Amino acid sequence: MKVVVIDDEPLARMVVLEYLQQQAGIEVVAECNDGFQGVKAIMQHKPDLIFLDIQMPKINGFEMLELLDTMPAVVFTTAFDEYAIKAFESNAIDYLLKPFSKERFDLAIEKYKSKAGNASTTEKNIQSLLETASKQPDDQNRIVVKNGSDIRIVPVQDIQYIEAYDDYVKIFTKDTYYLKKKTMNYYEQVLDGSKFFRTHRSYIINLQELTKIEPLEKNTYIAMLKNGKKIPLSRTGYTRLKEMLGV
Repeated sequence: MKVVVIDDEPLARMVVLEYLQQQAGIEVVAECNDGFQGVKAIMQHKPDLIFLDIQMPKINGFEMLELLDTMPAVVFTTAFDEYAIKAFESNAIDYLLKPFSKERFDLAIEKYKSKAGNASTTEKNIQSLLETASKQPDDQNRIVVKNGSDIRIVPVQDIQYIEAYDDYVKIFTKDTYYLKKKTMNYYEQVLDGSKFFRTHRSYIINLQELTKIEPLEKNTYIAMLKNGKKIPLSRTGYTRLKEMLGV
């Protein structure tokens, strides 16, 4: 069983590594001190299981998981709050609340082994967890994206608009766009409603980019952005946007 340990605290990593050494049939293939290293190690080694801290510098554990194309099983090692712990429990994701004992650690390994044959369920549970527990303040201020092998942190004020794209969304900035495997509903809930507005089921705009509203055909309108992009406005979107702008 291949394992990757990701934690910015050297002492915390040392504890996990010490406990893992006492387990049979486990190979630690990488030890990482931040989420950037974690993504690269997971892509390279394709581990069966990762031990992941949540509160880390640069990008947090939730943001790191969102960048993965293939999801390993996850045991969180965290000092996180009760709300997140409830989310872990409801999605059958194990967690180790720091500081944790060897007995509790061994129990997490046993839980993993009992579920190891059901990878699809594990991935669904993690995706569900990310939809509910990752709505932390960081998500309102930035979006972490992967562009090839590069990881970028995009401040939300740099976003011009977001467009639905099959199972993904396209996040447009001044210079380019990024694909993110999230839903429009997710960003409608997470982004500040006073700054971002859903004009249509397939579009969310940054209100700072809006220049005017123009008629298109009978009873239909478009939102014009500073970059010249014409964004569809649904009927309800048009009514709500007028009310929001006080016109």
